Amino acid sequence: MLPDFLVAAIESGRLFEWIVVLVILEGLFLHWLWRRHVVGLPWRHFIGSFASGACLMLAVRAAVVDAPSVEIALWLALSLMAHLTDLGLRFRRR
Repeated sequence: MLPDFLVAAIESGRLFEWIVVLVILEGLFLHWLWRRHVVGLPWRHFIGSFASGACLMLAVRAAVVDAPSVEIALWLALSLMAHLTDLGLRFRRR
């Protein structure tokens, strides 16, 4: 069984919101790392992937908190757009 605080975080959707915050913080850290130490990739190489993942987390959150299906579809569509944009940029770079 899951601890009560974790069940509450999942049911309220807060867990998914915190995951999105962590994704944003990770992106900022990777950008800082690249700018400061020239390690890794510039932000434009991973922003599409991060945006897609964040939108998917928000779609899951919307589904868990019984949001209207239009909201779930919106997050999924935004995720798809971010993913396709990311793929397009990756293929254009080659």
